[in-house]
Amino acid sequence: MHVLSDALSLEHPTEVNVWLRELASIAVSAVHPDTLFKPDQLPPRPSGRTVVIGAGKAAAAMAASFERAWAESYPDADISGVVVTRYGHGADCQYIEVLEASHPMPDELGEKAAQRMLDSVGALTADDLVIALVSGGGSALMTLPAQGLTLQQKQAINSKLLRCGAPIREINTVRRHLSSIKGGRLAAAAHPAPVVTYLISDVPGDDPTLIASGPTLPDATTPLDALAILERYAIEIPEAVRSHLESDNTAPNADSTDFDRDRSVIQARARDALCAARAAAVAAGIEVRILGDDLEGEARELGREHAALALELQNDISAPLLILSGGETSVTVRGNGRGGRNVEYLLGAFTALEGAHNIYALAIDTDGIDGSEDNAGALFGPGDWSRAEAMALDPEAYLADNDAYSFFAGLDGLIVTGPTRTNVNDFRALLVLPRSA
Repeated sequence: MHVLSDALSLEHPTEVNVWLRELASIAVSAVHPDTLFKPDQLPPRPSGRTVVIGAGKAAAAMAASFERAWAESYPDADISGVVVTRYGHGADCQYIEVLEASHPMPDELGEKAAQRMLDSVGALTADDLVIALVSGGGSALMTLPAQGLTLQQKQAINSKLLRCGAPIREINTVRRHLSSIKGGRLAAAAHPAPVVTYLISDVPGDDPTLIASGPTLPDATTPLDALAILERYAIEIPEAVRSHLESDNTAPNADSTDFDRDRSVIQARARDALCAARAAAVAAGIEVRILGDDLEGEARELGREHAALALELQNDISAPLLILSGGETSVTVRGNGRGGRNVEYLLGAFTALEGAHNIYALAIDTDGIDGSEDNAGALFGPGDWSRAEAMALDPEAYLADNDAYSFFAGLDGLIVTGPTRTNVNDFRALLVLPRSA
């Protein structure tokens, strides 16, 4: 249990930084799978088999938590299954097999894991029950190309989508329509067994069909929507991919009665993390403003906007103000540097603040990995502007090269937590102190 410091010492920047880190830990703990499965909320035990499948950065921790709750409710019940998570995000399970694969670039192990899941539900009956444990990251981790397509084609398109600045809803639309398992196809393979899907949402707006590209939920988009997205971002489309998107009709019909016995439950979302942080800060005597849990857009530009808002609000406050937000930004990669969207957001804010007095900022990815680096995010305070100047760290040059990781590494501002085994996407906090503090 993380506890926020009772008092915030405004005179000591180091203590302010520690306070912000504690706040981020509280936010992440509030959405961890360990706290989510309650025995009285589980579905009834079926007369047949219970098969667990799942994918995502939180899938292994969800599986371990589900096992404990299921065993408490049904001590003599037999369950089996397989879930896939990102390398290093595993957890110990007794009955459910945990596989690991690559994220955000899919690999052969993710392809094998997806096939294993399809195979595990392929011969079930109406007396059986499927439990699907789905969280953000599952779309890349559970990769099974549509018939006639190759993993290499999907990898190439995925790489370009991740670098072009497209929002996650568009990326996942393409992924769904190049897949043999996403967009409800996994549930269709399990029917007539009912499917109960538990989700940890990492998508702005919390649409369950978008989380991990909706493997167990029917899809409202079309293959032509995916084709239009690829064309909009001028992504090269191999002939086999174009032909597939122009003719594919394999997605389950959203109006099909096959889904009538299925249901889905969102167990945790960005809003829950923000509310936990707000409650802790208010208890410590800090006023809080939440800008939203579904913010999107170019990471650096959102950072600049939030910096401008902080400067504006600072003119009117007489006590500390905490500004919180969540969601998922995007990054258009033009340089050759290192970093993820949270450090890019921070560097955008840093350049806009120019060392403004008494403003601190933190941003992390709640899964513990910002992009493909080893950090969850970073933080900075007002004194870091002069430190950067003294160290000849030019923030604009680092931003132009998409190298926010190296910039904050130079300032010793990176936050490294390791995998948290949950994922509700970005958590951002700006602490604005009165100018006279």
